[in-house]
Order: sequence, then C-alpha cells, then structure tokens
Amino acid sequence: MRDYYSITELTREFGISTRTLRFYEDEGLIKPVRRGRTRLYRPSDRHLVRQILRGRSIGFSIAEIREIIEVYKAPPGEIGQLKLMLARISEKQRDLRQKRRDLEDTLEELARAEEACVERLAELGVTT
Repeated sequence: MRDYYSITELTREFGISTRTLRFYEDEGLIKPVRRGRTRLYRPSDRHLVRQILRGRSIGFSIAEIREIIEVYKAPPGEIGQLKLMLARISEKQRDLRQKRRDLEDTLEELARAEEACVERLAELGVTT
C-alpha cells in the first residue's frame, strides 16, 4: 500500500475533477497532507473519496455523507455508521418510491390529456 496519492492520481482513478477534490476538502470530508502547495492524499483519504462518490451516486447529500463519516469516527463507530446508513437508505428508498408513484400519476395524466387532444382533433376532422 502506498503512503500518498497525488491529486492527479485520484482525479484519474475516480474520474473527477481537481475542483471536486478541493470541494470535498473545503467541506471537511477529506484532509490531505500539505507539502507547500502540493496536496498529498493518504490511503484513508482515497477510501473516503470512494465512499463519498458512492454516497453521491445513491443520492446522499454532502451533509448526509458528512454525518455518516462523523458517526464512524465516534463511538459506537462502524456499528453506529451502519445503523445510520440503513436508516438513510430506507429514507431514500421511501422518497424514491414516492417519486416513482408521482411520476406514474403524471404519466397517466399526460396520457389522458393526449388522448383527449387526439379525440378532439378527430372530432374536428383532423388526423394526427
């Protein structure tokens, strides 16, 4: 295992911009070592970046990710973090299911509106 990774190595590995890494640093999610103006990322920073990106990909906000990271650092540690993750995942699933129902309702309403428009055009003697 390496001691440090450069900003370029991490941006290439994860397909993100240097601005993204600096944003995560500004948000206090990662804390690279500084040598002059150079940022050196420890394996733990690399792991956190992977976890942050995973969290973002499943819809967690930066605030939620920060909370999950902080829970890991304090007792009960990983157990608390996993329980919090389960709660947040459940919330996201519930929200997404509701959004899916809302989308399905909207699609049904659009289909009814479309059908009404086509029927009225037919009544007016216009074909689509």
